[in-house]
Amino acid sequence: MNRIKILIVEPAEVVVEGLSTFLGDQPRFAVLSPAYGTERLTERIVGAHPDVIVVNPTLIDNPGTLRDDAPQASVVALVYQYVEPWRLKAYDAVIDIRMNRAAMVDILAGVAQNEQQADGNAESASYELSRRETDVLVLVAKGLTNKEIAEQLSVSVHTVISHRKNIMHKTGIKSVAGLTVYAMLNNLIDDTTLV
Repeated sequence: MNRIKILIVEPAEVVVEGLSTFLGDQPRFAVLSPAYGTERLTERIVGAHPDVIVVNPTLIDNPGTLRDDAPQASVVALVYQYVEPWRLKAYDAVIDIRMNRAAMVDILAGVAQNEQQADGNAESASYELSRRETDVLVLVAKGLTNKEIAEQLSVSVHTVISHRKNIMHKTGIKSVAGLTVYAMLNNLIDDTTLV
């Protein structure tokens, strides 16, 4: 069984050390070297390929930007102070620093398992985009965030992320720009509809 790779993004060293110790002794987790801020975070994410990114939600305005760097990863908010509820809705899950170890482990393992199942479903599917995947592709090409797509299609953000993973797997295209070109070449949008 592959260990779940966890990247912690948090400026407070005491919080990082405590969480790393808390999770590091779990055999199913591999806690990566932490990021103490957002400087060069994209490089860290691309290089480390984490399965779960645990991030202080006050550092990131939009967790979708982390998903663009690591579409296979779940993004979990680490809360130890008040954070507006609307901000937390954009995350795959929320862990509170006051939770006990078992609850944290269950949440982190659960979001990682959901991502692995979504990847497995994508691999067993055909390479033709479904109608819903096409809808998501068009909205991605128009520049909408995962949250905006979820609201427009009346689905969860997690569902949008799963569709995006399936689209990337089926098309072999990993970037938003590439997906936009793909949508234009397949006459799903024209350049006058782009934002």
